[in-house]
Amino acid sequence: MVYSELKIVEMYRIVLLVVSSWLLAGCSENTTNSVTLPYYNEPSFTPIFIEKKEEKNRKVFHKIGDFSFYNEDSIRITQKNIEGKIHVANFVFTSCGVICPNMVKNMKVVSDSLKLDTNIVLLSYSVMPWVDSPRVLKKYKEKNNINNKNWHFLTGNKGKIYLHARRSYFAEEDIGYSKDSSEFLHTEHFILVDKSKRIRGIYNGTLLLEMQHLINDIKTLSLE
Repeated sequence: MVYSELKIVEMYRIVLLVVSSWLLAGCSENTTNSVTLPYYNEPSFTPIFIEKKEEKNRKVFHKIGDFSFYNEDSIRITQKNIEGKIHVANFVFTSCGVICPNMVKNMKVVSDSLKLDTNIVLLSYSVMPWVDSPRVLKKYKEKNNINNKNWHFLTGNKGKIYLHARRSYFAEEDIGYSKDSSEFLHTEHFILVDKSKRIRGIYNGTLLLEMQHLINDIKTLSLE
């Protein structure tokens, strides 16, 4: 994500925090019908704010698509594993020596804060699945002292992972649809998805400060 796009996302987040504070202050008696986080329908990540839950189906059409990949224990993980649950997705590979170690460390902050909540799932998709077999991913998870059973490192067919990443999670933002499965995929984004598989947040996974925003937003979604 370029600097200007990061600034735009941060601006939206500041506006969101202000709006959320107003909602919490003035609508505490009707929290069951309030929506405080935006939705995202497109790779541009233009936020869609809705006032009432009943507007959701009319205005928000994008959902995470069906998928089927193997985790570090060679267990098949599908869309059924995230049904009715909040999940966070990111994209890494075990031999990455630049941003992935920092992203994993920051995701671990999120994991450690919420690991007792079985309704929170973390999905780390390998963008080098031809190298990152379940055995390799298991060693990587052990190396990073990750004990959260709800954090899955996923591998499988490269084309299917890349297609799922770009079409479901809008990986690599607005250029996502213009790339095919032969072009390497790498992004620092963490994507927050709600219980109905709709995208609700995007975060820079290399920044620790962003993780606190993510944790707070997960807690907000848990109340919806």
